[in-house]
Order: sequence, then C-alpha cells, then structure tokens
Amino acid sequence: MSSSSSVIWMALGLVATLLTSSWLSRRKRLPLPPGPPKLPLVGNLFNFPSKFQWKQYAEWSKEYNSDIIHLDVAGTSMIVLSSAEAAEALLEKRASTYSDRPRLPMVNELMGFDFNIGLMRYGERWRTERRLFNQALHAQASRQYQPQQLAGAHMLLEQLSVSPDDFLLHLRQMAARLIMSVAYGINVLPKNDPYVTLAHKAIHAFSVGAVPGSYLVDSFPILKHIPRWFPGAGFKRQAEEWRKLARDMSELPFAETKRQMASGTHRSSFAADSIQKLRDRQTDSYYQEHHIQETAGTMFIGGADTTVSSISTFILAMLVNPEAQKRAQAEIDSVTAGGLRLPSFDDYSEDTMPYVAAVVKEAMRWENVLPAAAPHLAIVEDEFRGFRIPAGSVVVGNTWAIMHEEAMYPEPHMFKPEHFLLNGKINPAIRNPDSAFGFGRRLCPGRHLALSTIWINIVSILATFNISKAKDEDGNIIEPTQEFFSGLISSPLPFKCSITPRSKEAVELIRAAVKDDLAVKGDL
Repeated sequence: MSSSSSVIWMALGLVATLLTSSWLSRRKRLPLPPGPPKLPLVGNLFNFPSKFQWKQYAEWSKEYNSDIIHLDVAGTSMIVLSSAEAAEALLEKRASTYSDRPRLPMVNELMGFDFNIGLMRYGERWRTERRLFNQALHAQASRQYQPQQLAGAHMLLEQLSVSPDDFLLHLRQMAARLIMSVAYGINVLPKNDPYVTLAHKAIHAFSVGAVPGSYLVDSFPILKHIPRWFPGAGFKRQAEEWRKLARDMSELPFAETKRQMASGTHRSSFAADSIQKLRDRQTDSYYQEHHIQETAGTMFIGGADTTVSSISTFILAMLVNPEAQKRAQAEIDSVTAGGLRLPSFDDYSEDTMPYVAAVVKEAMRWENVLPAAAPHLAIVEDEFRGFRIPAGSVVVGNTWAIMHEEAMYPEPHMFKPEHFLLNGKINPAIRNPDSAFGFGRRLCPGRHLALSTIWINIVSILATFNISKAKDEDGNIIEPTQEFFSGLISSPLPFKCSITPRSKEAVELIRAAVKDDLAVKGDL
C-alpha cells in the first residue's frame, strides 16, 4: 500500500472515530424516558409496586402521557413499553439489541430455574434448545398431538360431569396429562398425581420469583452471598425451599423417561425420541442429552399452568357475560347438528365458528396469563423517539396495557367477544392477543400447541355444559370475586361456580367419547 493510500485510510478512520464519538456524546445527552420521581441512590425502590406491577405501569404511562417510561430500581435501569407500537419497534424490529434476558439471580441462580429457555441468556445454549423446541412444536408438528388433546378434553368433560366443584383441579390434571405425554411419554394418575402437584407448586414459585424488581438481589447480585441467617436474608431461605421444586421438575420426569427406555416400556415423546436419535446418530449432533433435559423441563413449565390460567379465566368470563355463553353455544350447536356430536379439530377454523374464536381471543385478552411479559435486556445503548435507553436496561413489554388499549378495544375491562368481530366474522383489523406469548425472538415456541389446547377445551366445555354463578345454602347467588394472582403467570384465585350438563344426551356423548378414546389408546 502506498504512503498516500495509508494517509487516506488513516484520515477516514479518524473521521469515523470522531463521528462515532460525537454520536455517542450526543446520545449520552439525550433524556431518559419519563417516569415517576427517583430518590438518590435507590431510585424508585420505595415506590416500585409489590403486586400487579403491570397496572401501575399503565397508570404511570397515562400520567406521563408516554407509552415508554423509565424506572430506576436501586440502580437497575428499567424500561416499560405500554403500547403495541413501542413493543414492536424495539422488541421485534430491533431484536438484535433486545433479545437477551437479564441475569435475574433470584429465579435463575438461587432458585435453580436457569434450565428454563424462556429466561435463559441469549447465546449458543439458548439457540440449541430453542431449535430443539421449535422442531418439536412448530405449527405443523403440533398437529400430531391433536389425538392426545382431544382425548384430554373428553376426560376433562367426564371429570366435570362427576365432580364439577373441583374444576380447577381437573384443569390442572388435563394440562399436566397433555404436557407429560408430549414431553416425556409419562401417564398421569387420575387423582393425586405427584407430577400434577409438583407442577402446581413449582410454577407458583417460578411465577413469584421471576417478576423483575421483586427481589433486591436482582439489583444487587452480591446479596446472593450473604449467609442465610443474616437479617433480611429471608429470600435465601425461601429460594432454598423453591430450589428443590425446580430441581425435581427438571430431573424427575426426565429420569423416568430414561428408566422406561431402559426397560423397553417407553412411549414416543419429545424426550424419548430425541434421546434415541442422539444414540442412533440420526442427528447432526448439534445437541447433547442435557439440552434435551432442559428443553423438556421448559415444556413442563410452559404447558402445565398457563393453559389452566387461560381456561379458568374463560370460565370466570362466562359468569360475567352469560349472553356470550349462550351465543357461543348456539353457534356450536349449528355446527354439531344440534349437539348430536362433540366438537373436533375438524371444526378448528375461524370461518366455521367465528364467535367461538372471538370468545377464545377475548379470554386471552381480558385477563392475560403473562400480563407483564418476561423481561428483555438492552445489550447496547439505544435511542428511541429522542429518548436514551441505557445499555443493560431491563425492558418489559406491558402486555396488560397493550391488551387494554381503549382505541383498539372499546370498554377494555369488559369481557366482550365483539371486540374481535365485524359483521359476524373475525375482524382482521383488530390486533390478535399474540403478545400473550411474548415478543420478537423470544416469542413462546409452544404457542401453537397452547392455542389449540385452549380452543378444544373451551369449545368442548361450551358444547356440553352450562356455566353459571353458584348459590349458597339459602339460594343466594355467590358473586365471583374476580381476583387474580399477582406473578409472572397470572391466574384467577379460586372461585365458586356452577357447572352443569346441558342435557342427558351431552353426558352420554361424553361417556361414549371417553370409551372410544380408551379403546384407541388406553394409556393416555
């Protein structure tokens, strides 16, 4: 290279350096997004909401007239996005900047849920397990599980016909039965199944521990090293109890699948099939056995409780809008020849039953399973609408606020399937409740199985049962409390209702369907 060329390249490099320095300096001078007043050192630590954070986020968004707000939780920068436009602009269009997860020492390191792909840091481990998950449960692959989903719905109907007051337990059994079959090929007992109990306890712990800002150790990771007996170290003692649940959730069902494979009694499942491919070298060996274990554990977490929340929310919604129930039942009857058969996946179309499709969408919108999406992480400094987003900021998509935007969903706090309808058909101009499954590259890979499971159970319940408000011993109506659990996964607190068969013929259809299912595959 000539000396003149060298001088030119040096000059260009100097100009680029100066421009970059100027750009970074200008960005540093940009204001942070608006937000509540902050105290020195601790920021918003003392006015950070301890429960139902998503509602307070939405209130601040209105107060400061901004769909992007900034909080400082003891030194941790937090950005909250309360509109679909802001969430799409950052979490989807700038996915390369916002696809990582924050460290979250409480849930990942102290509680031991670091095997969960949903909260895993962005990197090779995540890409490997995400690929495994996608291959098993993408849209087309998920359809192979429709027989299990349908049989599970039929069994749920039978249980509701026998002991309707235990509907929440029956929903947990249905969801656990399906995901244990899909992920591990394990049968779930009709009553007192240890995996159902484990899932309920472990996911409750996970839901509490994974909320950003709930534990000071997430802002000051050094606190994880203080002794458990130290004043204020209650979080460590709590984490120790929850850690056993996380370990059991990851290890016990996987070990059972391997035991069944060794004895030759296993059934086809994600874990068994993936292990066999690895042993037979029917794969390019991009994954190892521990990847299978962690991916199956993530399926267990994702499938065992979120479905329960969605369907129990639907049941609660039928109590507050009985007219919606009647209209949905009439539509189902028009498709099933007046109830001469049960619904099936052949009916799974928005064109076939648009009002039922709207009921499902509205149940997911009205009260969200993940009202504040799992947190993202800004890996570099960024600029958005003239605001500075510091590198290392925890970025939260406020799904609840997005699902309650009044301009998109008039009277957003009312359960109205009409939100999604136009002239009796699904309105394509209305935003689907897709953000219930996350944003960008961290969109839940199990959403196809989840949606079809929710649909078949809701349509099956509507076809065969009436849901109404319960009455006390004196015949007085018991109004549902409509209270929800505050956590990463939100679900209705236990409530009373009356679930009764629509007819004797409906009960006979249920029994015949369960009998046929057992005859085809008696091990579900």
